[in-house]
Amino acid sequence: MMEVTRDDMAAGLRQLGLRAGDRVMVHSSLKNFGRVDGGPRAVVDALMEVLTPDGTLMMPSFNQGQAFAPDGPGVFDPRTTPTINGAIPQVFWQMPDVCRSLHPTHSFAVWGRDARAFVENHHRTLTCGPDSPLGRLARDGGYGLLMGVDYRVNTYHHVVEMTLGVPCLGRRTTALPMKLPDGRLVQARAWTWRDRSCPINDTALYGAEMARRGLHRQTQIGQATVTCFRLRDAFEVIAGLLQTGVGEHPPCSACPIRPHQSARSVASDWDDAAGCVMPDSESLSY
Repeated sequence: MMEVTRDDMAAGLRQLGLRAGDRVMVHSSLKNFGRVDGGPRAVVDALMEVLTPDGTLMMPSFNQGQAFAPDGPGVFDPRTTPTINGAIPQVFWQMPDVCRSLHPTHSFAVWGRDARAFVENHHRTLTCGPDSPLGRLARDGGYGLLMGVDYRVNTYHHVVEMTLGVPCLGRRTTALPMKLPDGRLVQARAWTWRDRSCPINDTALYGAEMARRGLHRQTQIGQATVTCFRLRDAFEVIAGLLQTGVGEHPPCSACPIRPHQSARSVASDWDDAAGCVMPDSESLSY
């Protein structure tokens, strides 16, 4: 098995066209690189080296509800709750100068330019909405980077879904306990996940269209294929497929899939017309 170094990582990222000052959302799999000298920290260091503090590095630090499983702690704590997104983001979110958003299931971790601004209001907006950390990154011309993984793990397609207002995702309709950095315990809001898989996005059918249109660049780093694409380009492709349907799969407007209901389901505190939380939302108190 070949060994991949930090320098190999940095060289591959530059080959993809990434430069100082770029804003990038990273999904990754450490094992798919092969043997990495320095482990997950080497990958993070290479990304920081290429982007520099003038850029923005974002990763998922999601627990996807595992914190609330029967064998879990029953609460999300941004200072201690691990992510299930792999070894690289687990190292990343705990590093100095990395900011982690307040969200009980889908917190984002951000380093670099404007890191705090990206995460500071996540608890007051939609999980993956246009004003979520990732939605804001796209608005600022950001890129998606898939390191050893494919489009199926691309969180950005959920930003497209929530921006379009798809009927299969609840908008702040799940209440979950979250421990704030100051020790207070609050009831935070998250989306409600769909009761069945989306046949278009959850299988990433749009990946082939991204390739056909030449909207991504790829290189090989170690044993891993690394894909880079502009988030705005992905929005155009994904939104088009969701609005028209793909083959036998209907568009969102004709799809019967709806949010799953559970004991944690609550009435939404989101005002669709105003595009913000309602005045009595608990999120406005912290």
